[in-house]
Amino acid sequence: MTDLRSLCPEELRSALAPLCLHDYRTRQIFDWLQRRGVQAVQEMTNLPKELRAQLEQECFISSCEMIKKQESSSVARKYLFRLRDGETIESVAMRYSYGWSVCVSSQAGCRMACAFCASGQQGFSRDLLPGEMLAQVQAAQNDLGEAISHIVLMGMGEPLDNYENTVKFLRLATHPEGLHIGQRKISISTCGLVPQIDMLANERLGVTLSISLHAPNDALRTRLMPINKAYPMAELLASCKRYAKNTGRRISLEYALFRDVNDSPEHARELVGRLKGLLCHVNLIPANAVPELGFQRSRPEQVRVFQSTLEQCGLAVTVRRSLGGDIDAACGQLRKRGIPCE
Repeated sequence: MTDLRSLCPEELRSALAPLCLHDYRTRQIFDWLQRRGVQAVQEMTNLPKELRAQLEQECFISSCEMIKKQESSSVARKYLFRLRDGETIESVAMRYSYGWSVCVSSQAGCRMACAFCASGQQGFSRDLLPGEMLAQVQAAQNDLGEAISHIVLMGMGEPLDNYENTVKFLRLATHPEGLHIGQRKISISTCGLVPQIDMLANERLGVTLSISLHAPNDALRTRLMPINKAYPMAELLASCKRYAKNTGRRISLEYALFRDVNDSPEHARELVGRLKGLLCHVNLIPANAVPELGFQRSRPEQVRVFQSTLEQCGLAVTVRRSLGGDIDAACGQLRKRGIPCE
């Protein structure tokens, strides 16, 4: 069966062609799916009952049922969603001065097995459809009662490991007849799949590419992120330079600081040397502790020294505002827990 929410207007017209619908009917359906975010065909109340019955028989709408919600005192909400096949995923909505940003999952589980990521330790189940990624944004928006202004693909999964569905999600989320979120308000995070980074550069999208770096050298990065064995830092940073050149967009480098692991002044100085010639911004993340994995948050003084060292060498640096630490919701450390909603 076809997932209607995953279809762009042209695909929707093609999929519904056997029903011989007028164009205005197809536009109505696309509006229900994308802008209004309906969860079921029967919610499309301006469609004839006969048409709704046909759609229910031949198609489905990807949806996510909220089965648990945690609210943080630091203005963040973490959602546990159940998909149509019973898989569970998590999303996080965060309040900033510019509005609500939602962190979206792209896979159920993850293949990358980063040493510090609690989600990655759960293994991989499947890729998400574009409509399932959209459904997370729409469900958060409905719960908040406010429009989502920014999207971050930094939840469960590696977005570029689900490349085609991720790119299609980006095109749907930015469609003027849908959520119409500006491309520059969307960030896509990757642990460093070099071929897909090059492919993304050729898509000519205006999204921000965020690279999960987390180390200044191959030995440490391989320890933290096994993907570094396939795509070492020199190869990864070369692809970042190609991306910046092709798109004119500055790369965001994510660097989670773990106490006595990657947060010394020596690490900072080594990082400066690796980033010469790259159009980038470094986003330092005082990472939430994951005690069962053996990682602790860097001390505030270590963070300040690390930041100062980078800045003194001319790098643009931001220390990410910490949100959702009290609900295990920050910095990519989402946990796939099948917790029933009481």
